[in-house]
Amino acid sequence: MTSEHAGQVLTVQRAAYLEEARRYGAWDLPPLVETLDEITRHLKDGTPALGAFDGQRLIGSVRSRIEQDRMEIARLSVAPDIQGAGVGRRLLEGISTLAPAEVRVVWLFTGAESDGNLKFYESAGFVRTREHLDAVGIRCVTLEQKVI
Repeated sequence: MTSEHAGQVLTVQRAAYLEEARRYGAWDLPPLVETLDEITRHLKDGTPALGAFDGQRLIGSVRSRIEQDRMEIARLSVAPDIQGAGVGRRLLEGISTLAPAEVRVVWLFTGAESDGNLKFYESAGFVRTREHLDAVGIRCVTLEQKVI
C-alpha cells in the first residue's frame, strides 16, 4: 500500500470506526478526525503499512508506528460490509511479519467496552497488559504480543 491509497484508507477507516464512535458516543476518535494529509504522510514515512484489496477496491488497511524495540499496530480498519470474513485477521498477521528485526513486542489498544475487538485480539495471541484513558477520555485496554 502506498501514499496513493491514502484517500481509500481514509474512507475505509472512517466507515470502520463509526461503530466505535457510536459505542462510546465519541465522534472525535482519532481515526475519525485524522486528515488525508496526515494519512498520506504516515504512508510515506517508511513504517510498515498493509492494505487488503478486492480488485481495485481497498477493503482493509493497517498501519504501524515503531519506537525502539516496540511496534504499535495502528488503525486496523476493515470495510463494514467485509467484516467477519477474515480480512482483519490476515492484516493483523501480515503487519506483524513486517516488523523490523529490532522489534521484540507488537502492541495495540482498543476500547475496554469493545468486547468483539478484545476477543479478536486475544484469539490472535495478544495479551492484556494495562488499561488507560485515551486522548478523548475513553477507557482503553493495551494488548501485547512478543515477536519471535
